[in-house]
Amino acid sequence: MRITGGRFGGRPLATPADDRVRPTSDKVRQAVFNILAHNDFGFGFTLENARVIDLFAGTGAMGLEALSRGADYCLFVDSSAESRALVRRNVEALALTGITKIWRRDATALGPLSANSGGPFNLAFLDPPYRQDLLAPALHALREGCWLASGALIVAEYHVDEEPAKCGGLEVLDARSYGDTCVAFMRGRVLHE
Repeated sequence: MRITGGRFGGRPLATPADDRVRPTSDKVRQAVFNILAHNDFGFGFTLENARVIDLFAGTGAMGLEALSRGADYCLFVDSSAESRALVRRNVEALALTGITKIWRRDATALGPLSANSGGPFNLAFLDPPYRQDLLAPALHALREGCWLASGALIVAEYHVDEEPAKCGGLEVLDARSYGDTCVAFMRGRVLHE
């Protein structure tokens, strides 16, 4: 695995020793960021200076890619000690400790926005373990806890066999399939201004 573009393009990332953590492939990550860069969603989203939250962070590849391509800050959230260690290794290898935080927290039970989180966030990545019905509760936690800024974009990954998550007030702007992975780009009614 590597960073696919931006100032750290080509830099390798630490990966898990086994398949308990399923990182987003380079191909899917590059496709997602190409879509974000071309911003065909009809509103003024930009990665430049964005504040990012990466839920179910795994290796941190999505948030690190966003930082490489112009985001200002990323909060990585994962309940797994192994995943947090991978994120930490990758953050330190890219010398990004000053613009990142790594939190141990259940992404489906975030609670209200914490003052020291760095939010609210303009961009949220959600890549929960497949087939465990975690996407909808995590989306709900983000919205109800006021973790999203006005105009925030949400990028959610799920298995092709799963139904896209339904969370009241969210609009699916685009959805793409890449092998067994689907990626949905969403936004909705904002609860935090």
